[in-house]
Amino acid sequence: MSTPTALVNARVLGDHGPREGLAVLVENGCIRAIVPAGDPRVALVERVDLDGRLLAPGFIDVQVNGGGGRLFNDDPGVETLRAIAAAHRRFGTTGLLPTLISDDAQRTRAALDAVDAAIAQGVPGILGIHLEGPFIAPARKGIHAATHLRELTADELALLCRPRRGVVMLTLAPERVSADAIGALHRAGVRVVIGHSAADYATARAALDAGACGFTHLYNAMTQLGSREPGVVGAALDDPHAWCGLIVDGHHVHPASLRVALAARPRGKCVLVTDAMPPVGTGATSFELDGQMIHVHEGACRNADGVLAGSALDMAGALRNAIAWLDLPLPEASRMASAYPAAWLGLERTHGRLVAGQRADFVVLDDALAVVETWIGGVRWRH
Repeated sequence: MSTPTALVNARVLGDHGPREGLAVLVENGCIRAIVPAGDPRVALVERVDLDGRLLAPGFIDVQVNGGGGRLFNDDPGVETLRAIAAAHRRFGTTGLLPTLISDDAQRTRAALDAVDAAIAQGVPGILGIHLEGPFIAPARKGIHAATHLRELTADELALLCRPRRGVVMLTLAPERVSADAIGALHRAGVRVVIGHSAADYATARAALDAGACGFTHLYNAMTQLGSREPGVVGAALDDPHAWCGLIVDGHHVHPASLRVALAARPRGKCVLVTDAMPPVGTGATSFELDGQMIHVHEGACRNADGVLAGSALDMAGALRNAIAWLDLPLPEASRMASAYPAAWLGLERTHGRLVAGQRADFVVLDDALAVVETWIGGVRWRH
């Protein structure tokens, strides 16, 4: 049980934009109430003065391959998860899905078990797992190793449908996985998302009808919008219910294309993601991925052939870029980094907003929107 605390002297970014003169009362890891700063309850508890900075909901990132010099695929264990989560916590990420890039069945099983164990041990920030592949299209594999790509077997379907402690998200190509299997995954609670796909519009539409709920890094590694064949991008822009992950790093997608997606999609259905790799939180300029050397140059991670291999982006950077390049006001960019991903994961009742009853997951930002401190479950980390 945590000591009751009042966060004071902050601009509190609630549902209606930032407001001054409020105190956020935190107890037992949750927001107890948001009250005027002069409320008598504030004087009865420990006070934390935030020096007039912005207090916003903590960021939730549904696609994190690595950070802090660690790659989840290299060593899918609890300590790797702890290190990755700690690296991203410095940039305001209070909840994440560690992401396993296409790998063999043994490592996939190990990754699922590691995330279960990390959640059981209370590793701060781990909300579940994102399996990006291996049931994807070879023609749209991007940096994924072709040797790991395969069909979904009955055994792996059963493994993925097994109850887990956290959220399970699975990126797949719908032309490689039957609608019946997608339906089974959906009924088991798996968040099925479309990505790394060469499918036509009809196939993507059938997957959505079967239970797929979103698209991994919209525009990248998928068939593009055409005049007579809308492709996967067309299915994403056309569907009113699915979520779309956007990598706003200036390398994966042109800002104009991202603005088109925002204009086409209903509000609340576009989510900031990083697709982060090991250099995040370090000064590293290269790392190894499945035997390939990946080099970081001007914020882009590429192999020797120039193929993008995730990103060096963090969520605070994604927020700033979304405001600068996509003409978004701060409250909406913040929701794309918090409330909207929480809804995608089915966690909207407990995560993603600064309202009474939610977890005390916060990011404190200075005037330049750089992260000063992070709170997870009412525990404070100053950076």
